[in-house]
Amino acid sequence: MTITFRALLTGAAIFVGGAATAAECIAPANPGGGWDFTCRQIGKILYDIGQTEQPVQVTNMAGGGGGLAFQSVVNERNDEEDLIIAASQATATRLAQNAYGGATADQVRFLGAIGADPGVIVVGADSEFQTLSDMMDAMKADPGSVAFAGGSAAGGFDHLKVLQLAKASGIDEVRSIKYIGVDGGADAITQTVGGFTQGMTGDMSEVVGFIQSGDVRVLAVLTEERVPGFDDIPTAVEQGLDVVAVNWRGLYVPKGVSDEHFQAWADKLQAVGESDEWAEAMAANGLAPFLVTGDDFEAFITQNIADVEALSREIGVIQ
Repeated sequence: MTITFRALLTGAAIFVGGAATAAECIAPANPGGGWDFTCRQIGKILYDIGQTEQPVQVTNMAGGGGGLAFQSVVNERNDEEDLIIAASQATATRLAQNAYGGATADQVRFLGAIGADPGVIVVGADSEFQTLSDMMDAMKADPGSVAFAGGSAAGGFDHLKVLQLAKASGIDEVRSIKYIGVDGGADAITQTVGGFTQGMTGDMSEVVGFIQSGDVRVLAVLTEERVPGFDDIPTAVEQGLDVVAVNWRGLYVPKGVSDEHFQAWADKLQAVGESDEWAEAMAANGLAPFLVTGDDFEAFITQNIADVEALSREIGVIQ
């Protein structure tokens, strides 16, 4: 990443109804990935713009592609009104695929999204693949010859990006494509830089630092148009593959919070999304604006999960 994130371990305080309580953000992955980025950036900006007295405490809880954190919140912390949890399209995808052990989206309350993180296909700096077409041609010849690492579990959103590209390229044996799911984008990019996989599938915010250091090359960004600030990276669309995969980034809260606390958190997230500080963070990390909070976002999630379930069945990830 462009910023070295330090653990924010000081107690934070939010004020709802006149009471001060400690605020905590759970990042359901190891440090360095997209969920960690979400917690640390939102937590810091909440403090910087005066929405909290101190930076929000960040807790990393990796496991199960976000499932460990989800189940922990549902089963053990269902009524904690000072708790927020990082979420993304990867969260919705796993719920759509019933990958959290029977957990469902209505067991929590989705608070909002404040940015869209473009999907990317990345290779090491010395990779033989110079273009996305080079990579897809190799996979056409032998679908198992190119292994990918991603920060979501097998079948999750990062995995779906590769499967969609393969299908668009005319590769039928998509189940032969090798995918390694690890706990976060930082771990995934390490797999590729280290030569353990030939490609990494993830999001722009997870690889910016590696792009700038020259450790990786991005073969494609999965957006309709090129990302401002990264104009030298071609889209998959302009390379002949009509695949767009953008990862919204946001938060959910426990199901048992009061409507008053839910709206208070939604208002705070809205304030972050409208701030100059968040605009700067988006520009530095290749994110696009996407601000939807409160009841509108809960409606968005319901439709989003239905759409992903249909796509997952079409591709064969679920039956």
